[in-house]
Amino acid sequence: MHAVEVLGTRVTYAVDGQGPALVLVAGTGGNLDSNWAHLVEPLASRHTVIRPDYSGSGETTDPPGDLSLDLLAAQVLAAATAAGAETFDLAGFSLGACVAAQVAATHPARVRSLTLLAGFASGQDPRMRMQSDLWLDLIRHDPHDFARLVLLTGFSPAFLGRMDAAQLTQWADAVLVSNRWEGIARQIRLDASLDIRPLLPRIAAPTLSIGCAHDAMVPKEHARALADAIPGARHAELDSGHLAPFEQPEAFLDLLTAFIDIPRA
Repeated sequence: MHAVEVLGTRVTYAVDGQGPALVLVAGTGGNLDSNWAHLVEPLASRHTVIRPDYSGSGETTDPPGDLSLDLLAAQVLAAATAAGAETFDLAGFSLGACVAAQVAATHPARVRSLTLLAGFASGQDPRMRMQSDLWLDLIRHDPHDFARLVLLTGFSPAFLGRMDAAQLTQWADAVLVSNRWEGIARQIRLDASLDIRPLLPRIAAPTLSIGCAHDAMVPKEHARALADAIPGARHAELDSGHLAPFEQPEAFLDLLTAFIDIPRA
């Protein structure tokens, strides 16, 4: 584990492998291990994989207060720079996709390619706000129910249907253990307030936006809207719920590696 100081924050990050740099940005409540650890080995065989934890996640520490995409983007960039990556391929999941889009729009010279998994441009529509409000209520009153809701809305019905009661309990316990509750609440409030739609036309990096066909957290239409708003972006879809890095890890890796390995001028 490494750390870098940026804007009053001690940002932790991990670096694995050798080759062209690939920065992976986790989603709401996720961290560099819980979202990405199981994918590092196949990626690190050909890439230097950099996994930062932005504010509210992992071992990163910062003053309390509201989060902004500017702040989280600065943290991701600082970790990449500290790891020696002047340019890099960039992939973000859910809230991490919003952070990644912010980085690509505001620092185009740094980003070789951009992959957005289950991303969204705005969390301000009534449905997304209702979800964020419910999450915050559950975190305050019953984190265990929050964990169960994450499973119900995060995985597809078919994936959940293959689990038994013991496996479901194990997954719920993992959600409880992996989250920093104060931190995830700050991230959820950011989810509900962000709007990156004005930034999307400024993204110049080759972009792939991946939606999830059975996503009940961030419906697949959000990923399509991202692709439509980013010049020249491609769109793909996984047969998965929102938590595609766990439900369809091989299929996600296939899409990601095929896209970042395309020769660029």
